[in-house]
Amino acid sequence: MHLERASGILLHPTSFPSRYGIGDLGAEAYRFVDFLAESRQQMWQVLPLGPTGYGNSPYLSYSALAGNPMLISPDRLREAELLTDKDLANLPEFPVERVDYDLVEQTKMPLLRKAFENFKASFSQVQGYDQFCDRHSYWIDDYGLFMALKDTYGGKPWNQWDWATAKRDPEALENWRRRLGDEIFFHKYLQFEFFRQWRSLKEYANERGIGIFGDIPIYVAHDSISVWAHQDIFCLDEETGEPAIMAGVPPDYFSETGQLWGNPVFDWEQVQQNGFEWWLQRFQGTLDYVDIIRIDHFRGFEAFWAVEKGETDARNGWWVQAPGDTFFRILDEKLGQLPIVAEDLGIITPEVEALRDRFGFPGMKILHFAFDSGADNPYLPFNYDNRNCLVYTGTHDNDTTVGWFEKRSPQEKERVVEYLGCICPEGIHWSLIRLALGSVANQAIIPLQDVLGLGSEARMNTPSLAEGSWSWRYRPEALTPELRDHLKNLTEMYGRARD
Repeated sequence: MHLERASGILLHPTSFPSRYGIGDLGAEAYRFVDFLAESRQQMWQVLPLGPTGYGNSPYLSYSALAGNPMLISPDRLREAELLTDKDLANLPEFPVERVDYDLVEQTKMPLLRKAFENFKASFSQVQGYDQFCDRHSYWIDDYGLFMALKDTYGGKPWNQWDWATAKRDPEALENWRRRLGDEIFFHKYLQFEFFRQWRSLKEYANERGIGIFGDIPIYVAHDSISVWAHQDIFCLDEETGEPAIMAGVPPDYFSETGQLWGNPVFDWEQVQQNGFEWWLQRFQGTLDYVDIIRIDHFRGFEAFWAVEKGETDARNGWWVQAPGDTFFRILDEKLGQLPIVAEDLGIITPEVEALRDRFGFPGMKILHFAFDSGADNPYLPFNYDNRNCLVYTGTHDNDTTVGWFEKRSPQEKERVVEYLGCICPEGIHWSLIRLALGSVANQAIIPLQDVLGLGSEARMNTPSLAEGSWSWRYRPEALTPELRDHLKNLTEMYGRARD
């Protein structure tokens, strides 16, 4: 797949301004799309959109295909006459630049419950709910039951439920479906509401020439519908249900002890025996939400780092081969050539590069990694031997460009300045933005924090830290006409604006 020369912005929807304490799919989302279109961008990259649990990481979702109910806009619910102005009065005072996830949930969940009750009262007049559930029946029914059970069990992980329910005994599940019918309906309604709000926003973006660039994390959270409903395809301890073998990466740029993610790894032999059905459904379902898919930790399709249960960090792991070649051939056969981007960062071998190139997947280049290992550094723009790639200043896992530069030693800063020739008057962030936009890479993606010139306080995620990430939000006044025009001028100058 070869994408046309273009550029875009990386921003997760939780980062929008909103009077409800978290970004949502309301007016500010549409205003952001307008900013993209007016600055001649063609892509909006988001992180995984699923409902989050402990740590609020979008990469540890309760579902590989569900949407996060906290992104549902109460204002849109009021427009649909499911809430009233009175319902939306007397909101708490939320932080402006951070998400207080606990306070957000305490505030929004009662509003969503109220909207659900009004939805039930007008159900006979609602269009699309039954069709939505029918189309997504391969995950929505199990998801509704899973979330209702989590509520019933006080939020405990599925492997701490009674064993018949944890192991999905048919009689036990049927009993729960009868007892929890209304709660199951509630969680399915939230997915319907998320989907119709997201679909409306996506159509608005697509009509303005903006494609949605989404993310498939290779791994899923252990405490998720994905694992509970498909236990046969994961490496689990048969007695406890805990991951028997955990996912992670060996020591790298981000951590001297590696990263131990804790997710269960796939039993790829069983996945293959099942005809890769779960993975095929996952790709097909993700395309309901996005136009382009980034595979996070793509190298795991060639070989993955496995860490035995009981280890406290990722150093004592081993590499295991994965059937990526077979899978991507079947994916092509079943769904056609899909718009896929490979996140090929970290320890990348010639075998991983060969797998990526065999299917024509664009890879990623990160400018923050470019300046510290000599002229042969593959992230330096003059070493891009293929236009079929995406260049970033940094990703959601990096510090902001301002924060990154400030933390460099004087000698390390000098290496950057020598390469650039000088730092442009607008600052180091615009210097790297210019470098990205001016490169030969077909696509250039810039985190909004870099466009805004923010420091480390605006960093989205610090890998290996379990808490404290994913909460940054920008202020309502941040997207100024001057900023829009500057980005537009550079986008046009470097040939990334669509005619």
